[in-house]
Amino acid sequence: MRFRAKIVDVACLNHFSRVINTIAKLAKTCTLRLTVSKLYFILSNKVANGGVGMWCELCQENFFDEFQMEGVAVEHNEIYLELIPENLSRALKTALSAKAVKIKLTNKHCPCLRVSVELPSLSSSSRIVTHDIPVGVIPRRLWNDFREPSVPEFEVSIYLPVLKTMKSVVERMKNLSNSIVIEANLSGEMNLKIENDLVSVTTQFKDLGNPPWSLGECQNSAEGRDLESMAEARIDIRKLQQLLAGQQVNPTKALCS
Repeated sequence: MRFRAKIVDVACLNHFSRVINTIAKLAKTCTLRLTVSKLYFILSNKVANGGVGMWCELCQENFFDEFQMEGVAVEHNEIYLELIPENLSRALKTALSAKAVKIKLTNKHCPCLRVSVELPSLSSSSRIVTHDIPVGVIPRRLWNDFREPSVPEFEVSIYLPVLKTMKSVVERMKNLSNSIVIEANLSGEMNLKIENDLVSVTTQFKDLGNPPWSLGECQNSAEGRDLESMAEARIDIRKLQQLLAGQQVNPTKALCS
């Protein structure tokens, strides 16, 4: 079981760091799945029991100049590791001006991800900062617990407004209620609502647009549905705020179903 990778391009390094920073704000621990072509960061808490799930999929060729891995076996060419993303985030913060970053799976006193940061130097000798991040190797008998989750059937899928704007609205609302209602329809309209014994507040967003595949994906639920009719869900406002506060990748589009 081997893994080593190298990032040289500064833009790729910065973007990879933003992804890790976002994950670190969402999860204290997560699973890193390594394959020949992709990396996955997975949080598989039971959503039905109030937990938060996460599935982050990255094509390695979009970030790494070199990428080599050998899994646990030829027929199971994958590696599953448990790690604390905050530790990886801290290691990458030292690499903002790095010439190169190398990541390697080692096993000296315990399994570790070794992050070696090559920093620019005024002299001919290079400066290298090394971080050893402890990880846990997940045995193959548990791999099925970390497969891609299925998307449940939904009634409405809609593009979200600018996340910074939505974050600002939610931060103001969280002082008034512990839960928030998200309403949306197939005409590109979405409402954020809170209600309690003292106050009722609604923020409306219009002309957001609906993904072109939404009707196909939720055909059973949406068939014959009034385009103006709202579907709604009530969620913990603190978890929504955590999601929005953790975003550092500045997506061009985000959607909610």
